[in-house]
Amino acid sequence: MRSLLPLLAALFAAGAIAEPLAYVPNEKTASISIIDTASDEKRGEFAIGQRPRGIATGGGRLYLTDGKTGRLLIVDSAAGTLERSVAVGDSPEGVSLSADGKLLAVAVEDDNSVVLLSAPQGKELARIQVHGKNPEHAVFSPDGRWLYVSAEEAEQVDVIDVAAQRQVASIAVGKRPRGIGFTPDGSRAYVACELAGKVYAIDVARRQAIAEIAAGQYPNGIAVHPDGKRVFVSNGRDASVMAIDVASNTVTATVAVGKRPWNMALTPDGGKLYVANGRSNSVSVIDTGRFEKLRDIAVGELPWGVSIR
Repeated sequence: MRSLLPLLAALFAAGAIAEPLAYVPNEKTASISIIDTASDEKRGEFAIGQRPRGIATGGGRLYLTDGKTGRLLIVDSAAGTLERSVAVGDSPEGVSLSADGKLLAVAVEDDNSVVLLSAPQGKELARIQVHGKNPEHAVFSPDGRWLYVSAEEAEQVDVIDVAAQRQVASIAVGKRPRGIGFTPDGSRAYVACELAGKVYAIDVARRQAIAEIAAGQYPNGIAVHPDGKRVFVSNGRDASVMAIDVASNTVTATVAVGKRPWNMALTPDGGKLYVANGRSNSVSVIDTGRFEKLRDIAVGELPWGVSIR
C-alpha cells in the first residue's frame, strides 16, 4: 500500500493539520482521499484495495470494504499500515461501527447478509441473513441494540437484533431504500428510498413509518445533524442536497452540489456537511448554518462516501 498517512502523522505532530479529517473512498482509482476539514483542502491520497466502497472510522482506524476482493480492510490511520484484511463475502458495501467502538457491521450484497465482526480485531461473530436482496447499508442504532438494513431490491428496512444476532422485523418503506440515519436519541430513523423519490421517517419504538417526505430524484445518502433537528438527504439525479426539519418532517432548503451526490458525513459539531459526488469526482462542502455550498474539493474517481474523525 502506497501511504501518505505517516506524512500526515508527522504534520499532526508539527501542528500543520488540525483534526478532524475527512476520509473519502474512491472506487475507480482504488484510493482514499484525505481532507482537512479546518481548511477544506485535500491533504493527500493513498492507494488501498481494488475497489474501496464503504468506510467507517474510529479508535485510530479506518474500516473499508473492498467491493472487488470481498474483504474488509482495517487500516491503522496513525501508522499508515494495513493491519489486516478479512474475508466477508462477495460485493460488500456499507460498513458501520457501533457507538462504543466494539462492533462492526458489513452489508454483503451477493449472499443477502450482514456480517457482524469484533472491532478492532475484525473477527467474524455472526453472518445474519436478511430479507432484502443486495443489502447496501447496515447501520447501528445509537444504543447499539439494532441494525437497520437497506437493500437495492426491497421495499422495507430489515431490523436485526444485535444481541440475538438475527433479523426480528421488517418495516415497510418505498422502493430501493438506501441511506439510513438515526436521530441522536435513537427515537427515529430516516431512510432515503431511491425509486420512490421519498425519505421515510420511522418511529423506532413502534417499528413503523410515520411520515413520507417528498425528496428530489433518486434520493440516496442520509446524514443527521448532531442536534437532532435536521436531516440531510442527497438527490442523485438532481445533483442536490435537501434539509429536512425533524419537527415538521418537511423540506426547508435545497442546495446544488456536484453530479451524482451519494453518501455524506457531518463534522462532529455539525457545522459542515461533506458530500461525495460520484460523477464529478469531488466532495462538496456545505455550511449547515446558512445551508450554502462553500466549495468543491477534487478527489479520486468515483467517490463512494465520506467518514469524518
